[in-house]
Amino acid sequence: MEWTPMELNPETLNKMMCKLGVGESWRFVDVLGLEGDQLSDVPKPCCALMLLFPLTQQHEAFRAQQADKVSGGSETYFLKQTAVNSCGTIALLHAVANNKDKMTFDSASALKKFLDETANMSPDDRAKQLEKNQAICEAHNEIAAQGQCQPQADKVNFHFIAFVNVNGQLYEFDGKMNGPVNHGPTKGESFIKDAANICCGFMEREKGEVRFSAVALCHS
Repeated sequence: MEWTPMELNPETLNKMMCKLGVGESWRFVDVLGLEGDQLSDVPKPCCALMLLFPLTQQHEAFRAQQADKVSGGSETYFLKQTAVNSCGTIALLHAVANNKDKMTFDSASALKKFLDETANMSPDDRAKQLEKNQAICEAHNEIAAQGQCQPQADKVNFHFIAFVNVNGQLYEFDGKMNGPVNHGPTKGESFIKDAANICCGFMEREKGEVRFSAVALCHS
């Protein structure tokens, strides 16, 4: 199955959440800035932050240095990205799966069914199951087709990742890696600021690059 490049913004992600049967108590909002007042404007509580950024040589070099910082363990839900153009949906899966206890799901939720079925699988096996999951792929493609700006598949050089507080630890979930990266302790009240600090590091490594955007998953 082919995955269509998706325009990534709160409206698109919230449509995807609805399509996948996630209850309306948590929804994505824009993060207009990663410092000061702009960050304090993000509604609380916030349970995940997602960052969209350009894939560059600097980023790939940085990732190579991080290979030994990948964290294993069963406290997080992680799946690898093997389907091209699926990073937005995978970031959404990481945000929801690692906050599953906070979420509500419709009785026929395709996402809840997928998370339950893959709960005890390895990240690689979860990726294989996602590639074969017609309900999630079709939802992704249907929502992607509704976007105002249609990215061309061969020109997509952006990537989406998620940050989540899991049991008091700030984890970064990037499907292109072999597992999540643990950035150390965090708390509910400081999570958004702690995650934003990590995002600022992404921006500082890309001197002169301004094509970054972020959204937060907040209680509505």
